[in-house]
Amino acid sequence: MLISTLHDRLRAHVSERIAARALTGTELAEKAGFRQAHISNFLNRRRGLSLEAMDRVMQVLGLDVSDLLPELGRRAPLVVEAERLFAAVPVVAPAGLLQADFAGSEVMEYLRFKKSFLRRLRPEMASQREHWQRFVLLRADRDAGEAMRPRLATGAMMLVDRHYNSLHGYRKREQNLYVVQSGSQWRVRYLELQGSQLALRPENPTAALGYVEIPKGRTFADFVVGRVAHVAMEV
Repeated sequence: MLISTLHDRLRAHVSERIAARALTGTELAEKAGFRQAHISNFLNRRRGLSLEAMDRVMQVLGLDVSDLLPELGRRAPLVVEAERLFAAVPVVAPAGLLQADFAGSEVMEYLRFKKSFLRRLRPEMASQREHWQRFVLLRADRDAGEAMRPRLATGAMMLVDRHYNSLHGYRKREQNLYVVQSGSQWRVRYLELQGSQLALRPENPTAALGYVEIPKGRTFADFVVGRVAHVAMEV
């Protein structure tokens, strides 16, 4: 089953609702949290939707995976139940971290997370990213492992919420951990805005403090991939 087939089936459901005057494209966009043009482009096959965006459209329409894939009814009940409860989150290469979505060749694998857990995570966007694939997974490299020790270790799997690129604290009296673009590199650090610079603060007191210079016409949010919402490490 191709993603393009799922897009076609979802388009058919949306088109049927609009034709029956049960919904308009504008209403769907508002309820799903998109711009109207985003839905229009999808219906006119000018663009697809990320998995996160498809979930939101399906929630508005009251659809389940089985509505798009009726053949699931012939599959084992445990498999169907797993797909209902769990979402597939892509493990991506660092080069694509500031893209809205990813081609199949840019995804190394998928890992499953409970949908109930992902829904509990609170987004806070400092720039418009509603149409971005929200959650991605990234392995901590050596730089991240050294700079953020003991909070992180090299090879740790990080769940990054790209709909949280605000610098406001997620929890009181606790610093947010971010993935941020620094030149051609990607750093995992605590962030602090200082004038036209982002200060990159490590956890390890022996690691150097870094900075990202923000050019005129751009904002700090252009460089923030997202908040690290969950970390899994081998022991």
